[in-house]
Amino acid sequence: MAVEERDRHRLTADEVARLLGVKVETVYAYVSRGLLTSVRAADGRTSLFAADEVEAVARRAGRGRGTAAGGGGLEEVRTGLTLIRDDELFYRGIAVSGLVRGHGFEAVAGLLWSGGLDAGGEFTADPGALAVARAAVGALPASARTIDRLRVAVAAAAAADPLRYGADAESVAATAGGLLATMVEALPLLGKPITGDGSLAARLWPRLTVRPPSPATLAALDAALVLTADHGLAASTVVARIAASVRADPYSVVQAGLGAVDGPYHGLASALAYRLLAEAHASGDPVSVLSDRLRSRAPLPGFGHEAGVYRNGDVRARELLEFLRDIPEAAAVTTTVDRLTDALARRPALRPNIDLALAALALSCAMPADAGEGVFAVGRTAGWLAHAVEEYDARPQRFRPTGVYVGPRPD
Repeated sequence: MAVEERDRHRLTADEVARLLGVKVETVYAYVSRGLLTSVRAADGRTSLFAADEVEAVARRAGRGRGTAAGGGGLEEVRTGLTLIRDDELFYRGIAVSGLVRGHGFEAVAGLLWSGGLDAGGEFTADPGALAVARAAVGALPASARTIDRLRVAVAAAAAADPLRYGADAESVAATAGGLLATMVEALPLLGKPITGDGSLAARLWPRLTVRPPSPATLAALDAALVLTADHGLAASTVVARIAASVRADPYSVVQAGLGAVDGPYHGLASALAYRLLAEAHASGDPVSVLSDRLRSRAPLPGFGHEAGVYRNGDVRARELLEFLRDIPEAAAVTTTVDRLTDALARRPALRPNIDLALAALALSCAMPADAGEGVFAVGRTAGWLAHAVEEYDARPQRFRPTGVYVGPRPD
């Protein structure tokens, strides 16, 4: 690269000072302390700085309070919702491993929204909003994915709710319950509706499979909703909080989360894990399928998690797989999961995660490949709205990272 071209992609001392919110003298002090590296421009006089080094200094300087430049930056997000510690996941200080067996999804959603397990109760869709949502979802082609239908249902329900702008905790909780019911009941039926059980899991079940449920399979689906309700500041939750920080209404917060969750490194990962698990299960030789994947350097969806989150495997996967072990018709699938897990035992970073457990639930219960995505999105909606409640009480517009321009310099 020519010197002149290289220089066009670097920053001057004045630009660095403005970005960091410091004096030019401080910039050169950073150089003497080894925090920044300067090079001479083509004119032999001007000092220039690499944008990525400047950005790293800005992140360190701004941790917890935002960068000084322009009052922007990313703050630490203080939340009372979810804690991951000692390989356990806690909602408001209560271990999810206890919640998942002692309480249904509605109660856990109420815990996230208002802090009490007695705040649940049956979620009821507004008839007018549900009619609009069903009509909108019904207009989609048969090839539409579950996540597509959920997005359309949320948009339709928002359009049918003229009072959707309430931002206090009570209003959000009321909107949340009705919205979750609408999202689920707007999905087309595949099987027969379940009578005598008004839980969200019972309403969701016949929209995911033609197979009649058993108490054990319904319990597993309800557990999946509980286990996916929140997981700290995951990408979709950060996006949802950003929407809430500019005071977007609860429906728009959910739409923001749904947009972010529809990616191969987030909610879509369960569909990819389903394909891997289905191939391994159908082959009769899961280890051979695994070997082919590893040989081709292909990713292993359903295994592993972000570094530092869990040391001994994803607690959500462990809990959901335990529910599946109580289902006789899931035995063959869980055996395949165990064979894959055993084959990877010497790679502790590749333990089963929630995406694989959702895939195992879907495969065991004759659900489509994208069922795990739908379960994840419905469950996580509860968490997004809980984070919205927190964000509505915080300073508005507080998510404003400082961009470091690295493009061509103006003439």
